[in-house]
Amino acid sequence: MSDLAPLPARYVRLLAFVVGTVTMMLSLELRAEPTPLSHDAFLRARQVTVGILADTQDKRTPERPGKIVVRGTGFHLRDGYVITARHAAEKHEPSTGTSIQKQIRVLTNDLHELPADLVGESSFMDVVVYRVAEPHRSKLQTETSFARGEVSPGMEVFTVGYPLGWGPTMAFGRLGNTNTFLQTVDTRLIQADLSACSGNSGGGLFNMQGEVVGVLHAVIQTDKEEYQAHCSRMTFAIPGTLSERIVNAALSGTPLAFSRLGVHMTSVKDGTKVRVAVKEVAEPAKTAGIQKHDVLLAIENTEILDGAQLKNYLIERTRPGQEVAVKVRRVDTDLTFHVVLEGGGK
Repeated sequence: MSDLAPLPARYVRLLAFVVGTVTMMLSLELRAEPTPLSHDAFLRARQVTVGILADTQDKRTPERPGKIVVRGTGFHLRDGYVITARHAAEKHEPSTGTSIQKQIRVLTNDLHELPADLVGESSFMDVVVYRVAEPHRSKLQTETSFARGEVSPGMEVFTVGYPLGWGPTMAFGRLGNTNTFLQTVDTRLIQADLSACSGNSGGGLFNMQGEVVGVLHAVIQTDKEEYQAHCSRMTFAIPGTLSERIVNAALSGTPLAFSRLGVHMTSVKDGTKVRVAVKEVAEPAKTAGIQKHDVLLAIENTEILDGAQLKNYLIERTRPGQEVAVKVRRVDTDLTFHVVLEGGGK
């Protein structure tokens, strides 16, 4: 989801016609078949959504304000804290390269332009936290929260954002693969069949209760023309469970640390099923009793399906110092070991 590029006037007129037609069609459809999305959840999601404004100030003429250009999307969590995608808040300078902005400006649903200061960010994931300056926090009266529990394929979701700098607009869809991967981040992403464009980055992916299940990260580009803004229904979001960990670490001012089990894995056949086994064992798994060639069956009663799923479980569901039960199969016997997880910073 790249930065916004200005559109020619003829495309602006065409876009207005298309948006109006789609809005009318959606209105007719909603009257025919009411959606399970409640009005309160929809209104809350719209009110918490903010636009991330591009820095268009010309340093040569500081007395003249820059143009209002929306380059990304974010959402107000609570107490003035605004969450967005890290790349939506980056600034590119020819002399210094790419850096995260210490202060950004956000545009609220009711058109207040507010300054927000950097609180914390993660180089591990595409999530950053800002806080609106104290004199302006009263203008952000609506809050949201991260959803509890796991998401599942087929779940109905929606997003509010600023595709191509326009908005706020809404898009509705369903989750697809909730355990997919791109080269842009180091852990899993949630894939959604939902329309998003350049400018949607950092927006909330909401469930039907208006809770955040993900933070929009990227779309798969189907058009490879350089410097062109892109839209797609192949949308990817950072899981809300992991986003919340990054946010909580930023708010508490503590380094974000992920758990380490201490096993290197390989694939093996367990009857007709392909499972993962211990290729090499290190601390803390070794002290707990886990051995080389043990077949990994479950962690905390959650079945271990493959190495990526175990990695994601450790990243998203555990903390360093936490004791977890790991079930393994050794020859023909199922054994359970209790491992005190060690930490590794990110």
